[in-house]
Amino acid sequence: MKKLLTIVVPAFNSEDYLERCVNSLLIEKARLQIILVDDGSKDRTPEIMDQYARQFPSHVQTIHQKNKGHGGVINAALKYVNCKYLKIVDSDDWLDFVALKKLLDLLERFDKENETVDMLICNYMYDKVNAVHKKIIRFTTLPQNCFFGWDQVKLPIDQYLMIHAIIYRTEVLIKANLQLPEHIFYEDNLYVFEPLIYVNKIYYFDINLYHYYIGRSDQSVNENVMLKRIDQQLTINKMMIIFYKNNINENTDLGRYMRDYLKIITTISSIILIRGNSNYYLNLKDELWQYLKVNDPLLYKNFKNTLLGKGVNLPGKLGREIASWVYSLLHKLYGFN
Repeated sequence: MKKLLTIVVPAFNSEDYLERCVNSLLIEKARLQIILVDDGSKDRTPEIMDQYARQFPSHVQTIHQKNKGHGGVINAALKYVNCKYLKIVDSDDWLDFVALKKLLDLLERFDKENETVDMLICNYMYDKVNAVHKKIIRFTTLPQNCFFGWDQVKLPIDQYLMIHAIIYRTEVLIKANLQLPEHIFYEDNLYVFEPLIYVNKIYYFDINLYHYYIGRSDQSVNENVMLKRIDQQLTINKMMIIFYKNNINENTDLGRYMRDYLKIITTISSIILIRGNSNYYLNLKDELWQYLKVNDPLLYKNFKNTLLGKGVNLPGKLGREIASWVYSLLHKLYGFN
């Protein structure tokens, strides 16, 4: 049976979650290339990976490297990808095996019909610790069961394309010459963002594929953890600003979507800094907006005149309290971490 999809699993000290993740993939191992990357773990993660590789030598490949962070893992794995399509699955997350089978059936159909797609979008689920009801992110405004382009991509604010939702054609990543920064968190936004300029043909498959396990206190997207690592969030945010300035025509449908994506990332950075509730963090927020103003005045003006831009720049203590309250309301409404 032809292998259709490469799944890369980055892992660092993941012994508590890794088997759940990998076992969810082995249901369909014959049509998958599974690459497990140990990023310098100090626990049993390397041993667990090697056990899978010995048991399934034709389906599972392991890479061991010194710690380089999530971006360094993806950089390393890209050299070993053999399939037409690529999906990243973090080691504490997992895939629904019924949905995975449907996805591979679709890719097999594309292959038989000599069709290719640059980016395939699937639903993902916030599988939150101790939550009874799981929030599923569906992309209901996108066309279904057909190929489409950026002129038909109009997404609400809670449905921007996170790494959990997308599958790239490997050739798109090769064209993008993707080199993610090492030893830095939140680089997954670059993984999604930069290759979009090579995406022309899109397909939305309405299946609940990805279980995004959130809510742990040590998780990178936990608000307190983000605040401690805000320098890394800001680094990625600024890299996206420069990439947009240097590569994107804002008057195209793709430019509009990437502008909206960048707007969301900048809003996230800003609200985390506001909730830091100190002059140090507020100065960092002002510095971020000044960076945007200096490097792309038109983008800055566009952002400042939107509801999100105005919301995170309300003046004074009362303005910051209002912004924080709205964020808390959206947190409850959408269920993000």
